[in-house]
Amino acid sequence: MDLSTTLIGVDFTSAPTLRKPITWAQGRAIASTGLLRLEGIERLPHFAAFEAALARPGPWLGAFDLPFGLPRELVEQLGWPRDWAGCIAHYRRLDRAEIRARFAAFCAARPKGAKFAHRATDGPAGSSPSMKWVNPPVAFMLHAGVPRLVDAGVTVSALHAADPRRVALEAYPGLLARELIGQRSYKSDDRAKQTPERLIARKDLVDALEQGRTRLAIRLKLSHAQRDELVADASGDTLDAVLCLVQAAWAAGQPNHGLPAGIDPLEGWIVTAPPIGATR
Repeated sequence: MDLSTTLIGVDFTSAPTLRKPITWAQGRAIASTGLLRLEGIERLPHFAAFEAALARPGPWLGAFDLPFGLPRELVEQLGWPRDWAGCIAHYRRLDRAEIRARFAAFCAARPKGAKFAHRATDGPAGSSPSMKWVNPPVAFMLHAGVPRLVDAGVTVSALHAADPRRVALEAYPGLLARELIGQRSYKSDDRAKQTPERLIARKDLVDALEQGRTRLAIRLKLSHAQRDELVADASGDTLDAVLCLVQAAWAAGQPNHGLPAGIDPLEGWIVTAPPIGATR
């Protein structure tokens, strides 16, 4: 791992505001220790701030909680370009109403229980289909986020070559969270659901990250204030950004950022998700 590389984890939203910003965690590996030091948390309340952050010079490696590609089955049925750059260029020209209408029509024509098309990575990662437009609206996250990565000249690992000193990976914090605390819920944007049980789950999750109780063999180094901040954020956005940061730290030490060979160059892959057929 290049210890000069800044590591980044990003909890993304398709509609950032002061109340619900994009959360940007930054850290650095500590030489020969397996430790990841959290250096800071930024909250980016609008896309201009996000774009400015992406433009910061490298070397940096970032793990972003948003899908980087659409399911091949969906793209082929809709007749959209089958290369990643062409597909993203087409997708960004659509507005959200058009995306919703086309995806809803696709789902309506399919049998119950198989409404959505999935990417190959969804099964191993346990992630929502990237065409989903509600709960969570990941299709709109892709629409808002990926074109900004392209416009910023960032390399999208395995999908799009640009600045080799600024590299983005697709991440999913829920994958690592489930490994550490199982199916327990640790967050909610709904104040009525910000329960003591979720608070305890966040404490347990932070404790597990600090102790490195994960197959990634990364231990998170926090100050007392940082630990309190992660636990106190009942929305889970701060913790999700840090989970992505841990995924970036693991990827920084792996050949090809830990992405399996032979991934679909249209769909992409979620970092740390095991290859199909592998056991965790």
